[in-house]
Amino acid sequence: MSALDSLYQQIILEHAKTRTGADLPNDQLQGLHLPAGVGQCHQLNPVCGDEITLRVETVGGAVSGIHWAGDGCSISMASASILSELIEGLGVDEVHGLIANFREVMRSRGKLEADEDILGDAAALSGVSKFPARVKCAMLAWVAAEDALNQTR
Repeated sequence: MSALDSLYQQIILEHAKTRTGADLPNDQLQGLHLPAGVGQCHQLNPVCGDEITLRVETVGGAVSGIHWAGDGCSISMASASILSELIEGLGVDEVHGLIANFREVMRSRGKLEADEDILGDAAALSGVSKFPARVKCAMLAWVAAEDALNQTR
């Protein structure tokens, strides 16, 4: 294992354990009316059982908060945590660009190198792209964020 692979593995394990943004209360997971500028999405990977409910709050065209609750493998939980750290404070269009970039890397089957300057810690998940069965694990929170963001408009 290279030093970079080892570092990436450490980033994933740390995020899976600390889970930045994983503070969405259970009583807010479904069935409530959300105010303007707030979107929420529930995603489930039926293949492995990974599950997330993710809420995005926006003010003035920028992400002002991201909260989620979920359960799943280290990859899906780390991905949600990394996403939470990356997008808070960014403009909605910037976030859509990040999601598109991450999706492109994930769909590349290992052919595209993730740009750490763009994706930050999410670059640590680029190795997942070599394992098509795990790509949905890494994408789950990003798909939920994309849908939630679209609801804020």
